[in-house]
Amino acid sequence: MDFMGLLPSFGSFFFTLAAFVVALSIIVAVHEYGHYIIGRWSGIHADVFSIGFGPVLLKGTDKRGTQWQIAAIPLGGYVKFAGDADAASSGADDAAMAEMDAKARRRTMHGAPLWARAATVAAGPVFNFIFAILVFGGYMMVQGVATDDPVIGEIAPLPTEGIELRPGDRILAVNGVEAESLSEFYTAAEALAPSELVPYRVLRGGQVIEVAGPYPQPPLVGSVSPQSAARTAGLRAGDVIISANGERMLAFADLRVATDASGGEPMQLEVWRDGTVFEVDLAPRSTDLPLPGGGFETRWLIGLTSGSVFDHATRTPGLLEATAMASAQTWLVIRTSLEGLYYMVTGVISTCNIAGPIGIAETSAAMASDGLSDFIWFIAVLSVAVGLLNLFPIPILDGGHLVFHAWEAVTGKPPSDRALRILMSIGFALLITLMVFALTNDLFC
Repeated sequence: MDFMGLLPSFGSFFFTLAAFVVALSIIVAVHEYGHYIIGRWSGIHADVFSIGFGPVLLKGTDKRGTQWQIAAIPLGGYVKFAGDADAASSGADDAAMAEMDAKARRRTMHGAPLWARAATVAAGPVFNFIFAILVFGGYMMVQGVATDDPVIGEIAPLPTEGIELRPGDRILAVNGVEAESLSEFYTAAEALAPSELVPYRVLRGGQVIEVAGPYPQPPLVGSVSPQSAARTAGLRAGDVIISANGERMLAFADLRVATDASGGEPMQLEVWRDGTVFEVDLAPRSTDLPLPGGGFETRWLIGLTSGSVFDHATRTPGLLEATAMASAQTWLVIRTSLEGLYYMVTGVISTCNIAGPIGIAETSAAMASDGLSDFIWFIAVLSVAVGLLNLFPIPILDGGHLVFHAWEAVTGKPPSDRALRILMSIGFALLITLMVFALTNDLFC
């Protein structure tokens, strides 16, 4: 057996595993810290704060008596509060509670006031959302947001010869159509017939000159979706698609048309990358795409998004603006996720859209390989998804506990320990069923 030949596969496996563990551990830590800190502020003592399950690898106890630990199975975490019978807070430890005085019972999850318990439970998902807003907002403040100023930044490498456009040029017109802003430039570009070069009028060094520049929407790859045909084929951001099935591609829209027309049949792409031309074979996959106004559209896709032929001018948003934009982005993830779930339940889109641990791990690795900024953005998106999932009214999840607390608020008494344990068992069975279903999707969809 050629063991050396297996090294790249092992390297890919460990990279995927590491990316998954890092992403999940950060999200779990944020979620569980929300439970912990709000519980502490509400007067509830935490016995154990754990990242992971199973055998304990590292541990330490702080001055408040909480044991902080990292366990061997990095598929979640928990906070075990005083008086809990188990890590899921499925019931009280009756024997321990019986030996406590009133002051000690107040410091337990089951002896605390209803408001304190509800706040502690809700804090996990809320912290996931807050974390995502902070990450999205920080990302926008560091990376900047595009302005409508039509100033040329760095020009993407292209196989086209004769490009006279230069970084720093201010676009005044394209193909004779005036463009005082970037939005006007792209509106004018939509009316252009695809070609390798188009005439630009620009302001350079205080002078207005006519220069030749690239077609504004060439078949340039901006990003490659995880778990897509293009990702599997090895395509990268920055690649230029020269032809599809022998047909010349002058615009990215041409590639969309060719992909739609394929009907899922294999395609052969001719690709330019850093001066080298090569061919790849791939088959489009049926994909459910969220629409800007809501709903979904099913199309054949290879997993490519168009790239910008030049970098846009950016500005740094202020704190309030970045927070507002980040909150809108968080809500977009929540809304799209809920719409996707609804359309899956009603049979409009495929249930293959539910990803399991393998799919999430592969996406984590893909985002990490694309760069730190993409990986950080993905962690924020995943944090929103985890927070939303935990709010579902399923016993064992935070949403199930909140339903129990709502029951107590209405009836004046909590569900009995026996009822809690039965409901928790049902919730656990549902969760395992969902995980098996998602894992099946990872393997067979």
